[in-house]
Amino acid sequence: MSKSKEKPKSQKQRFIETAKDLECDESEKAFEDSFSRVVPPKSGNKGDGEDEKA
Repeated sequence: MSKSKEKPKSQKQRFIETAKDLECDESEKAFEDSFSRVVPPKSGNKGDGEDEKA
């Protein structure tokens, strides 16, 4: 058995590789476009329009 024992990649390295594979970049516009596809818009107005406090 001559399998090489490679050190497993760190979570950070796996994240970076996945981001590169998905052609992610650091621009705010690209982030907003991607974010809007994943997170549904808020619906309705509660209160005076301010964000809810946790």
